[in-house]
Amino acid sequence: MDIIILEGDGIGPEIVAATRLCLDALNKRHELGAVIRDEDIGFKSLKVRGTTLADEVVEEARKADGIILGPVSTADYPPRDKGGINPSAGLRLGLDLYANMRPSYVRPGVPSLVPAMDLLIARENTEGFYADRNMVGGTSSELMPTPDVALAMRKITRHNSERIARAGFQAAMTRRKKVTIVHKGNVMKKTDGLFIEACRDVGKDFPEVAVNDVIVDAMTSHLVRDASRYDVIVTTNMFGDILSNLASELAGGLGLAESLNHGDHNGMAQASHGSAPDIAGRNIANPTSLILSMAMLLDWLATRHGRQNYREAADELRAAVQLRLADPASRTPDLGGTGSTESFARDVVETIQSGRAKAA
Repeated sequence: MDIIILEGDGIGPEIVAATRLCLDALNKRHELGAVIRDEDIGFKSLKVRGTTLADEVVEEARKADGIILGPVSTADYPPRDKGGINPSAGLRLGLDLYANMRPSYVRPGVPSLVPAMDLLIARENTEGFYADRNMVGGTSSELMPTPDVALAMRKITRHNSERIARAGFQAAMTRRKKVTIVHKGNVMKKTDGLFIEACRDVGKDFPEVAVNDVIVDAMTSHLVRDASRYDVIVTTNMFGDILSNLASELAGGLGLAESLNHGDHNGMAQASHGSAPDIAGRNIANPTSLILSMAMLLDWLATRHGRQNYREAADELRAAVQLRLADPASRTPDLGGTGSTESFARDVVETIQSGRAKAA
């Protein structure tokens, strides 16, 4: 297996290094046979190549079996015509990673804002309100006819709606067999109307799955009031982005928020949070989000390639992370702990190597 690592900006190099420590340990323990290599993106690439995402890096990522992407500082990049390309969006679009799967769940022994939650948000990744994902060649779909008038176009297609719906329903079949379609169909009758229709049509192929739909503003209230009601949420790009942040904070914080971007041919692990430049270089960033995103990638590779040892590695990694998160001495400061980015990763690795995670 060929795994390409893109460390990114801000805290990216730190949490990527922590994630790589875990991957190296699993590679040896489970005989994964993973060949791990690095490519530059972000500010490091801009300095050397004049762009934050070079075409050759996209092509290398396309050929890889898996991708691990660190956080990127897109808000600080120069304009696109000066080389400032969003690597996350560029890879999602360039590799057609249409599904962004974001679980949120309460962990025993870890502080959270709700008593119970175990849900998965299946977020469409390639269209919607995101201005760089609706036009050919990445041209912005935001327009300014005059300096005082700004317009934005939202694109929803049946094809992309059906793809994310199918990903959500397939996930539900491995969970509690419930899907909630989240939308704003009472206002955006055509775009969200199409999305709801496409999702329900796909749902006919999964008669065992119970389906309902909820308006997005009501869903924010429901998550705060009783998130335990929900299993899989299927929704459009921007709504999924917002709801997954809310769910992550309720579960304990964005430092725990894992995610996997995948299409039919490529999978990319990516933490749900940003590059946090204010704490970069201080060795206090929580690497859990990216470490667990890698576990999701290992699961995806196991399914795609029929590799049981990858599944076992993912399970052991999740168990090791949970054991370390339950210990305040291992946890990073965002979770009230006294550990560091590096020490947390080393604790996880020690737990894996000792066999305690497998026993758990």
